[in-house]
Amino acid sequence: MKYFITTAVAAVLATSAVAEDWKEDYQVIKFGILSGENEKDRIARYTPFEEYLERELGVEVEIFTAGAYDGVIQALGADQIEFAFLGSSSYAAAYTATDGGVVPLVSRVQNDGSTGYYSVIVTRCDSGLNDLASLEGKVLAFADPDSTSGYAVPYFNLAKEVDPKTYFSAIPFSGSHEAGVAGVVQGTFDAAATYQTNETSGIVQRMVDKGMIEEGEACAIWQSPEITSGPLTARANLPQELMDAMTKAVMEIPEKDPAAFKEMSGGETSTQKGWIEVDQERYQWIVDMRDWLKKQRRS
Repeated sequence: MKYFITTAVAAVLATSAVAEDWKEDYQVIKFGILSGENEKDRIARYTPFEEYLERELGVEVEIFTAGAYDGVIQALGADQIEFAFLGSSSYAAAYTATDGGVVPLVSRVQNDGSTGYYSVIVTRCDSGLNDLASLEGKVLAFADPDSTSGYAVPYFNLAKEVDPKTYFSAIPFSGSHEAGVAGVVQGTFDAAATYQTNETSGIVQRMVDKGMIEEGEACAIWQSPEITSGPLTARANLPQELMDAMTKAVMEIPEKDPAAFKEMSGGETSTQKGWIEVDQERYQWIVDMRDWLKKQRRS
């Protein structure tokens, strides 16, 4: 009996040792976040999450930011970072650019059980621009070429009704969702594409909450079909044990560190309640949509 007990304990210890082997090669874990808001606020919002991961994973964790979405995508492809929070379109861009070298791990679940969000076009509430017809000949700003809600989805859906290249007087990129909305409020753009989860949670609502704009300055006048929420993404060449440890830590943060979870998911305006595990099949339609957009640009 003692022999069997000893053997069983040894097996458990051996399995545990194998599961922890990744820490020898990954003593610092870097995760990227996209440029949806200014860098200072991005870092502040994810710092509690960074500290939570260090406690849970037992290694140093660092935030990686870039001035554009493509900077995070390139960092993944160059093995400069291990994980990144991506939108659906930026995930598809990374998947294509790396020939399938990235893996989606988890995505968001809202309080109402939904797992998606919407692209919206906003204008100044007092501008008189209140539908797509009123935007003809106006300036519509998109956020970033690799933004799902800020470019890919609105362009794809608008193109079913009009030719964006000729219908609008200009379709510049603002650089970020916040910059686009701020440009609308300041009069730089007539309209801008951004996102919202519902009427109480989104970029406009977050900017109001942060005091960047006033309530009632920016209004949504167009909304897309529902978009699959983007995933926390891992490089496919990482040890499975590391990806499993990260998945477990993220799935458990709502219970283990509610304050960090609330901050990373949007603060007071957040409607997120947790996470679901996801796979590549969930995002294939986004990959296909981006391929269509690329062909449109070439033509």
